[in-house]
Amino acid sequence: MTHDHDLVLRPTPAQTAAALNPPPGRNGGDLVVETLAGLGATTVFGLPGQHALGVFDALRRSDLRYIGLRVENNAGFAADAYGRITGEAAPLLLSTGPGALTSLAALQEAAAASAPVLAISSQIPTAGLGGGRHGYLHELPDQAASFRGVVKSVHTVRTQSQIPSAIEAAWKSALSAPHGPVWVEIPQDVLLATTSIPVVTGGDAFPEELPPRPELTAVAAHLLSNAERPAIIAGGGVVRADASGKLRQLAEALQAPVVATPGGKGAFPWTHPLSLQSWIEDRHTTDFLEDADVLLVVGSGLGELSSNYHTFKPRGRVIQIEADLGKLESNHPALGIHADARLAVQALLETVSRREDPTAPERVREVLAKVRDRIASQELALEQQVLASVRAALPADSPSFWDMTILAYWAWSAFDAKGPNHMHSAQGAGGLGYGFPAAIGAAAADPTRPVLAVSGDGGALYSIAELATAKQYDLPVTWLIVDDGGYGILREYMTDAFGEATATELTRPDYVALAESFGVPGVRTTPESLEADLSKALATAGPSVVVLPAVLRMFAPTHLA
Repeated sequence: MTHDHDLVLRPTPAQTAAALNPPPGRNGGDLVVETLAGLGATTVFGLPGQHALGVFDALRRSDLRYIGLRVENNAGFAADAYGRITGEAAPLLLSTGPGALTSLAALQEAAAASAPVLAISSQIPTAGLGGGRHGYLHELPDQAASFRGVVKSVHTVRTQSQIPSAIEAAWKSALSAPHGPVWVEIPQDVLLATTSIPVVTGGDAFPEELPPRPELTAVAAHLLSNAERPAIIAGGGVVRADASGKLRQLAEALQAPVVATPGGKGAFPWTHPLSLQSWIEDRHTTDFLEDADVLLVVGSGLGELSSNYHTFKPRGRVIQIEADLGKLESNHPALGIHADARLAVQALLETVSRREDPTAPERVREVLAKVRDRIASQELALEQQVLASVRAALPADSPSFWDMTILAYWAWSAFDAKGPNHMHSAQGAGGLGYGFPAAIGAAAADPTRPVLAVSGDGGALYSIAELATAKQYDLPVTWLIVDDGGYGILREYMTDAFGEATATELTRPDYVALAESFGVPGVRTTPESLEADLSKALATAGPSVVVLPAVLRMFAPTHLA
């Protein structure tokens, strides 16, 4: 009897000849880039360093496109955005020690947002591995230990024959639900040594699926079909799994109102009659969700932002679909379904019974009206005008990337993303400097449409060097910098808590002149001219900068009452 696993694809005579006579002049770095190409990679991000030169030398012998940034953390943010936009594992090439460690904050964001990043770092020579103190440049006793608590998996290579398998295993790990960053490290001498290993010609790029358990979806379908007031929270897992269309079908079948988390922006149509939009940091929305007798949470761990800062206390039955096992029931007891959002929602679609509820759209309108009235009572016309101008200027199919800044916090709740996978921010880990380098990664993924980055002046200084990158590769990124002279949200927090702010005020450059010094056109705008100036910048080829001097305020929180 012959079993499927006994079948082996036999090489052709031409393949055998090529394997026995690999081209000369290759090194361990060639095995890295050949493996990446065989897995389907087309673009890599990174920054060269002494120990990693074997990989970077091999790049010139490959067809891979290299996008080099000026700071490793920014290269990580660019790879993160590339992975979010394409759904592919984004290779990030780094050097040892300081170069590797500088990427940690970006990898933390990728982990929090489930962005598939394949970080490949060099290591000190093999003789130095094992924790001894040999005095090599960039030496750490255990470099991988710095990453184990951040990334999904760590893969240490010690010989050239291990390179293709290690990278393939990391690739699958990055793309298996939940997506996330992974770490591969390869010693300098392994990368530099010449190799007689045949050219890597392919790889298994298909990650494992994560289907739901059928007995659990059967119970979930029964609960939802018989609910009186069902509701849905759509998290980032819906976007990452490309499950937005199926979620809409399910919501319509159940007549269940849907609210999107900040990570789930665009997962449900903004103007749909069942759409509670993204006002998840609002007590009116929280009350509505608490009143649901069955609450379906798809692709969200119900963390701090998604639970109105842990003030959300559901009274009904919770069903949670989550690919990250560690997030399942971590905040609320639930019928926990460990699965990819797309597969789980499809299973529910096939088993739920349609509900009729003509009151659902009206209840949604009532909640949104209460939210509008609350915001209208706070004299925040400037903030709403600025956000509306950004939405009007940005083409509907263009992605936007938002730093941790007051306008982004507004956007989490009040910005219509116009579709799934269109709006991204650093709300996963909450670090500064994400917006502009992430937009560079998105523009590298799809240069046919303009990309918007939004930063405050504090966050802008984290990534100002990448103006050189945007110019060098002539990428269509427009950077809106809201200049309020400091760390605006921290200024608000400290003033509210202590009566005055400390360490929040910043001396900053003339951003327009600075952009122009890089050869990037810049313009200083006003709230009244923002829409026109931003529209013009987005319609102009190549990178551009729009600076808006303005002090914006946050709407009052509802979780402190």
